[in-house]
Amino acid sequence: MWQIAQKSVILQLKYQTKEKYILAMRDRIIKLLSEIDNLKANNPEEYEALRIKYLSKKGVISSLMSEFRDVPSEQKKEIGQKLNHLKTAFQERISELKKELESSSVQTTDFDLSRTSYPIPLGTRHPISLVKEEICDIFNRLGFSIADGPEIEDDWHVFSSLNFAEDHPARDMQDTFFIQSNPEIVLRTHTSSVQTRVMETTQPPIRITCPGRVFRNEDISARAHCLFHQVEGLYIDKDVSFVDLKQALLYFTKEFFGSETQIRLRPSYFPFTEPSAEMDISCQICGGDGCNICKHTGWVEIMGCGMVDPAVLDNCGIDSKIYSGYAFGMGVERIAMLKYQINDIRLFFENDVNFLHQFQSAF
Repeated sequence: MWQIAQKSVILQLKYQTKEKYILAMRDRIIKLLSEIDNLKANNPEEYEALRIKYLSKKGVISSLMSEFRDVPSEQKKEIGQKLNHLKTAFQERISELKKELESSSVQTTDFDLSRTSYPIPLGTRHPISLVKEEICDIFNRLGFSIADGPEIEDDWHVFSSLNFAEDHPARDMQDTFFIQSNPEIVLRTHTSSVQTRVMETTQPPIRITCPGRVFRNEDISARAHCLFHQVEGLYIDKDVSFVDLKQALLYFTKEFFGSETQIRLRPSYFPFTEPSAEMDISCQICGGDGCNICKHTGWVEIMGCGMVDPAVLDNCGIDSKIYSGYAFGMGVERIAMLKYQINDIRLFFENDVNFLHQFQSAF
């Protein structure tokens, strides 16, 4: 009897011990769950300390998981669910803290928003952009709209449609950058290719300016470059005459260079215009008295112009017996050099900050 009583007492003590153990584990789980909402991390170091404390291999959650094997089998389901819930809750909270730190680091700024702005240096617009925009704006007042086209063009739009002969020097590799042959694809040598594209798809009246980059196989020097910019113009309508061309160019010259500027037109030749002319303006440096810039002539050439050749109109699907028109084209760099008295075209392409800062007040 005494042995039976002793075993009963031992079993009762073991049961009470397990009950206390289970109650203690439940209390620890409840206590840890209550700590979750109070977890905070103000910097990456605090976040890492919390992660190690709760979720590392030697952390609080792992310690509870290792004690789980001592839980009686009839209690394992309940305690296991509580432990999984605890682990998931901590993982989610630690992830939230990480996201909060990342977002706060993006939003955090060292600037004092209550003080005046810092003296941040401002950039400037490029002189080529300034001059090109001014040219287009002047012709816009005359009703011209801006047209654009590809810089990589086929032979038809660059040469053939514009009445260039098969043996014209511009078709040689010494003057033009060829990308491929048969069919011939080139970097456009002028923005006249934009004019032909517009004439092929639009019926008169047509009144456009065509600004853009062009490319020619030339040696780079103070007066020439293999890359430069052009603004060309085209006006097609009924009864357009050379007088209309002259009046438009005179208006442009006086608007751009000043009301005292004079122009003169000299006969010239271009495959796509007939008659053709070169337009000079009175020298802005010497006022027409003669200097090194104008080679002591008092005049400086700025553009070519002329009446559109009827063959060009017919090539583009416009009836030359009904319509006529004029065209002109100028180099933007040349105009800019005259306007700002720059003696080296290479300065436009060197990205020299000291040079560009001179145009800070030009817009």
